[in-house]
Amino acid sequence: MKILLVNSLYPPEIMGGAEVSVSLLAEALALRGHQVSVICLHKAAETSISEIRGVRVYRLQIDNDYWPFDQDRKPSRLRRLKWHLRDTWNREAAKRFGAVLDAEAPDVLHTNNLTGFSVSLWSEAKRRKLRVVHTLRDYSLICKRSTLFRNGQTCARRCPACATMTAPSLIASRMVDAVVSNSQFVLDQHQKLGYFANIPGKVIFNIADVSEAAPVSPPATGDLVFGFIGRIEAEKGIEVVLKAAELLPDAGWRLKIAGKGLEQYVGGLKAGQKNDRIEWLGFTKAANFYASIDVCLVSSVWPEPLPRTLIESINAGRATICSTAGGIPEISGFSNMVGSYEPNNFRQLAELMVKAVNDTTRWKMAQPLQSDFADKFSPDSVTRQYMEVYSAGNSKAP
Repeated sequence: MKILLVNSLYPPEIMGGAEVSVSLLAEALALRGHQVSVICLHKAAETSISEIRGVRVYRLQIDNDYWPFDQDRKPSRLRRLKWHLRDTWNREAAKRFGAVLDAEAPDVLHTNNLTGFSVSLWSEAKRRKLRVVHTLRDYSLICKRSTLFRNGQTCARRCPACATMTAPSLIASRMVDAVVSNSQFVLDQHQKLGYFANIPGKVIFNIADVSEAAPVSPPATGDLVFGFIGRIEAEKGIEVVLKAAELLPDAGWRLKIAGKGLEQYVGGLKAGQKNDRIEWLGFTKAANFYASIDVCLVSSVWPEPLPRTLIESINAGRATICSTAGGIPEISGFSNMVGSYEPNNFRQLAELMVKAVNDTTRWKMAQPLQSDFADKFSPDSVTRQYMEVYSAGNSKAP
């Protein structure tokens, strides 16, 4: 089968888990004999075509006012508004995309994050009578910030501006033949607003090849080592973690923070705390990080769809303490050593961390995986489920 995937970014350009998940899926499909190509965006003004692990990758220029990814400083509010308005239905991006569609002539179009492209791409596919499958990996179709998170809080309801600017996405969602989500939570958030009405929906977890992996050995005896890994930003709950750390005892623990964020923001966080038990690692390879900690903190305060760090930490045999935001509870239950708390409740998080410190031996123990854990995230399982969706036919559910 000829499969064309679309995502805003593609490795080596990585901003989050979506790029990793899409690349793993593309490579797994190619490895199983399918002809796979990917369309993504890049900063350059010309189209580039390359081959990465059996996948043909088209990198197109962005047809908008500025490059929105991986910025050290936010553009002005007016400039951001202009950008988002164009991103509601980007005709130039659709035209550029259509040329690649004609060149590739795929059997199925599989779209993922569309920020920078807009949902106008779906209309190009339907004009060519292609089957369209869309995977929800964030909230960009219902929230222009893509997070359902504003001013430090999860949005209880959509603001009028988001409802207005995402109206084209709501209408365009009728063009999709099947919708997939990496968590039930995210799928529910879209469907309750009328998106993808009467269109078959399915939850398929992301690939995390854990089939041959074994839990890594825990760190040497001593202090209980907590760990946070991910982008350093408020949405990920780093401020909650630091507030909780202020309430911990003076001994018996350490905290390692791995990841990068806006320089000014991270600098402010470091300046605001002087505890020498907290170590800022910067960018760190995931395997090395998990091998150096005992308990992974998954502290998102925004309704994160499905954090890859949680899957990785469970696979590494690490105990976890997780917020209940978004799709996190759908995965945290697979951990054999887990504590859960309400998002933003740093006092509740601190209580769980203190309990862990007081029972260090048990929380340091590498946890065996549940027998069916690897299967749920294996390339074989995930590609099989996607092939079923790709091949289901073009008729929509009644």
